Amino acid sequence: MQILLFSALAISLVAVLFALQNIAPVTVVFLGWRFEGSLALVLFVALVTGALVSFLASLPALIKGRMAAAQHRKQLASLEARLAECEHALGEAKARPKDPAGSL
Repeated sequence: MQILLFSALAISLVAVLFALQNIAPVTVVFLGWRFEGSLALVLFVALVTGALVSFLASLPALIKGRMAAAQHRKQLASLEARLAECEHALGEAKARPKDPAGSL
């Protein structure tokens, strides 16, 4: 946990240093929309936009995987219940006295 916290702090420090050193104004034009801001801000917005698009693109696969996992958990529970029934029936069969006459 401490390593994760230290890593997050280090990344934040690097991001702040990057932002402080890249304050040059840049202009971004996209589909007729014009935005002017610092280079660090433009790169941050591009990074966040890319992460959001990536998340939305992978969302159907995530949902499908979770649904499959839920279905497998249900199937596993059903099979475990069936196994318990078979083990119980086997225990009862072993406990029954055998017919010494050997009737068929």
